[in-house]
Amino acid sequence: MTDKIEERLDALYGAPPPGSEALERLHRKVQQWQEAIWYDALRDSAVGPLLVAVSDQGVVAVEFGTNEAGFVRELEARHGVTVLRSMDQVREAMSQILQYLSGDRRTFELDVDLRGSTEFQRKVLESAGAVPPGFVATYGEIAARIGQPQSARAVGQALARNPIPIIVPCHRVVAVNGSLTGYSGAGGIETKAHLLRLEGATIA
Repeated sequence: MTDKIEERLDALYGAPPPGSEALERLHRKVQQWQEAIWYDALRDSAVGPLLVAVSDQGVVAVEFGTNEAGFVRELEARHGVTVLRSMDQVREAMSQILQYLSGDRRTFELDVDLRGSTEFQRKVLESAGAVPPGFVATYGEIAARIGQPQSARAVGQALARNPIPIIVPCHRVVAVNGSLTGYSGAGGIETKAHLLRLEGATIA
């Protein structure tokens, strides 16, 4: 990601336009590019269409469905930056997601950007992310791992608002009896069960 930004900066600065107004426009373009979020759409996958967005710090959002306009509005509102469509910027994230959904990848080699989440939600998502593929944890176990053993219900709410499903594996968190509870992705519990079976987890 940084390499792409540096290439764009080199191109912009390679032949700076004369005059203070033109230079100011150049600076604004540079700032817009540095602070942007880029996204693209995956129209077909084993779990249906997906929208994926990345920032300069990592994957910032994955959303089930095709509501591109709503996806962009939500990103702009949450992060307060320009949102641009760019297949090149999102290519690696898309590629790894497709590899995972086809069974050719078990873990992701992607940074994630959770700056739009609260401190509590970040702790919950990071703890869920530590559950290895093929295994599950309960909401109570996640609550205990973040040092708030009485907050199992709040853990469930935080996972329901996971901005990066699949990559941050909230599907690996189940009820205390091992049953699958709600999943916010398209297909609900069916999709959750599909992802767990894909990883080789034993589910109730």
